[in-house]
Amino acid sequence: MARLPGVETPDRVVCHVDVDCFYAACERLREPDLAGEPVVVGMGYEAGEAHGAVATASYEAREYGVESAMAISEALELLPRRATADDPEDTGVYRPVDMEYYESVSEAVQAVLDAAGETVRNVSIDEAYLDLGDLAWDDAAAFGRRLKADIEAAAGVVASVGIAPNMTTAKLASDAEKPDGLVVVPPGEVRAFLDPMDVADLHGVGPVTARELRAMGLETAGDVAAADESALVDAFGERGRDVHAQARGEDDREVEPTGRSKSLSSESAFVEATDDPEEKRERVRALAAEVADRATAKGALYKTIGIKVVEPPFDVNTRARSLSGPVDDPDLLEGVALDLLSEFEETTVRKLGVRVSKLSFADRRQASLDAWEGESDGDCEGSGIRRRYRRDSGGQVDLTEFE
Repeated sequence: MARLPGVETPDRVVCHVDVDCFYAACERLREPDLAGEPVVVGMGYEAGEAHGAVATASYEAREYGVESAMAISEALELLPRRATADDPEDTGVYRPVDMEYYESVSEAVQAVLDAAGETVRNVSIDEAYLDLGDLAWDDAAAFGRRLKADIEAAAGVVASVGIAPNMTTAKLASDAEKPDGLVVVPPGEVRAFLDPMDVADLHGVGPVTARELRAMGLETAGDVAAADESALVDAFGERGRDVHAQARGEDDREVEPTGRSKSLSSESAFVEATDDPEEKRERVRALAAEVADRATAKGALYKTIGIKVVEPPFDVNTRARSLSGPVDDPDLLEGVALDLLSEFEETTVRKLGVRVSKLSFADRRQASLDAWEGESDGDCEGSGIRRRYRRDSGGQVDLTEFE
């Protein structure tokens, strides 16, 4: 969509969602006793070794100067707390990256986003843009509050949300009041929102660039917006042009999906944890029917069927079964899901989920409906939640990026 520089597009409503300190939030979800602790999550670290880097740090840890990409050994020296639950005399709370677990939580968030936006673009495991279509700006704040509440109910984590007329401003808005933030920037208020912002808060502006901008007399985004673009290009190349456009709130990009889904899932929490076998079976039947309907609507065949069983407070169990080939069969989906659930007949659960994966969109040839391969409990971390929003586009979570 082309437009003149400086002219806003009030018909576009873009939402940026960013889960706060995602890896640390997942660790707290698994270990509620870590609430309020300065938590460092990283990889490649062993006690007594200097290597290993911080993937993310909780806000409590950041208050002590811990930053992403910092050496874990350095981070732990900065923290006044325990390094492990078994060693309360040490410093810092360190947990190694557990991507499989984080993916399962991310999928619960993803299911909410899939239902919330007309188009969803995932940019990492914990961050996405949503095109909200014809949502009225008067309803944007209520939408944001509901979306945040649904994410927390579905996945147990807190997200910051920014809503604005374009992608760049929406991302800046989601950053503005972290953690647990919600900032709406309607058309006509973009420059008023951006102008007071420190240059260091603009995306792509690191400490060196910020110092150079200040040396040019540019302290705020408003200063950058008012500056001669050619002077910025001379100083920083094409990056200078991008920073100038960002400071002016100019961004023509459409929210485009990153690819087709790798899986489809739905999950639902009970108001109170239950051990009633029939109540659990009825919930799985409903979830299986919903997943089957979504698969049919998207023209997707599935080769793996799985369930997710969450015991209080958040002990995640997954089971999956692979078929001999891709199918689209609601009755088979329900039957396999119920069969997998039978292992948890006497288990008290707080949440259940159903998932289909190993999707095929091009090959409509189905396998024999009674040809099952062996059961596996390792490749299904299904999740999601049924919601009243609408969307019909495929998104793919990038599981390789740090926060």
